[in-house]
Amino acid sequence: MAFSVRAEPRRRRRVAWWAGALGATFGLVWLTVALEWSWLLELERDLGRQISDAVRGNAAVVDALRVVSLIGEPTVIRLLLLLVAGYAAIRRRFDVAWWLTLSVLLQLLIAPGLKLVEGRARPTWPASSYLPDSYAFPSGHAAGAGLFVAAAVLLTHSVVSRRSTRLALDAIWFLVGLVIGLDRVLLGVHYPSDVLAGWAVGAAIPLALAAVLVPWAVFETGPAPTTTGIRPSRLAVVLNPTKVNDVAAFQMLMNAAVERHGWAVPRWYETTAEDAGIAMTHAALADGAEMVVAAGGDGTVRVVCSELARTGVPLGIVPLGTGNLLARNLDVPLRVQDAMTVALSGQDRAIDVVGVSGDGLPESCFTVMGGLGFDAAIMAGASDALKARMGWRAYVVSAIRNLRYPASRVEISVDDGPYQRHRARTVVIGNVGLLQAGIPLLPDARVDDGRLDVVVIAPQRLIGWVFVVARVLRRGRHTDASLARMTGRSVVVRANQPVARQLDGDPIGEGRELRATVMAGTLLVRVPR
Repeated sequence: MAFSVRAEPRRRRRVAWWAGALGATFGLVWLTVALEWSWLLELERDLGRQISDAVRGNAAVVDALRVVSLIGEPTVIRLLLLLVAGYAAIRRRFDVAWWLTLSVLLQLLIAPGLKLVEGRARPTWPASSYLPDSYAFPSGHAAGAGLFVAAAVLLTHSVVSRRSTRLALDAIWFLVGLVIGLDRVLLGVHYPSDVLAGWAVGAAIPLALAAVLVPWAVFETGPAPTTTGIRPSRLAVVLNPTKVNDVAAFQMLMNAAVERHGWAVPRWYETTAEDAGIAMTHAALADGAEMVVAAGGDGTVRVVCSELARTGVPLGIVPLGTGNLLARNLDVPLRVQDAMTVALSGQDRAIDVVGVSGDGLPESCFTVMGGLGFDAAIMAGASDALKARMGWRAYVVSAIRNLRYPASRVEISVDDGPYQRHRARTVVIGNVGLLQAGIPLLPDARVDDGRLDVVVIAPQRLIGWVFVVARVLRRGRHTDASLARMTGRSVVVRANQPVARQLDGDPIGEGRELRATVMAGTLLVRVPR
């Protein structure tokens, strides 16, 4: 994942693309109006007359449209956005304040200026006696609506961590903009092309400025209290430097978030190829860290979790990897700045850690899943280069390549009970339930229930994978020879031959055994409030 000092480049490019697309849309509509393409103008005149005729006879509808027109006045929208800009300035978010203020000023100049340049007369069939004394193209109300929608969406995506909430708010903002624009056509005071051009030019202004000024740092209301009511001041960040293109830029981003939330300047500890975070976490604890932030992929997070378990020192997660499974299962945002906000102002949640050992494997821990067989072969087959190029789809490619991974005979004991024999392609011991894309491999697993969930997958033929996947997706609990489930506080898995093994997505070499024991509630993790 690449970083600039101010924002993720992909988001900035996306915003710039939308600004360009809207600018092109406005240009095309303006060209149509300026060249007076008769067939299109006649079409929208006929449409406008029909709409106005349908509305004109209903006084209640006309009155309602007039109310919408008053509420959606460009002046009202500008004042609203300037109030938000003022609030941002009070909260010392001067980038947000400057961006909003400049967007309002440019919209105030550009939209009326375009009216004078084009000089298009209003329609002659208003639904009421109300007819504004100004030119029609572009619609000032629609331009104000476009400005409001674009600004509201950008702010929403900077403030709100949960994707479902962002989508709901986005839908509301778009609906508001749509209603304001259509209101002008229904009143008969604008042609449809006036409204379309107004929407495009109004939204393009804040988007274009955002692509340049990039006010993407999270718009905060101030530091929130921790669950104890006491804010720790000493913060450590364990960073995997291979997961960012620019370490200095990432540190600047994190330091800015730390300052906003009232923490002391953090101490930084970078992992190495030889040490994924053990010595770094020990050093952070020795230096008196009262919270440790793990910034990296699942491997870095797993190692830091292992060292923080039973210490009482909370963990913050800034997910920079491909899977990011612990973050996904705890609803920690995958967007870097949002994750920083949660780490610095979220609430502590006690979760389970799983102690694990096996032949040739030193005692360690995992927080997500450990496994033998096919799933471990997938992890081993998804190289760093492939993941960097394809993201999570690298695991799909690796899965296809390993579909013929051979089955093994395994024995499984749960809670020191008798061993049960299975012929399995893969065995997964899980502390959480969801894989990427929300696939419920272990639908009953909970990260804080004090239990482990085990799934044994053994399709008899290649086509059997289709039925196994279907059962997993529909969260089936039925147990048979091709998909068996069990649960307990401790699990031992033994294979009759060396097989690939993995912990939280990290290949740990081949072996014949995995022993896992849940350590309930031994790790504090910072999660969204």
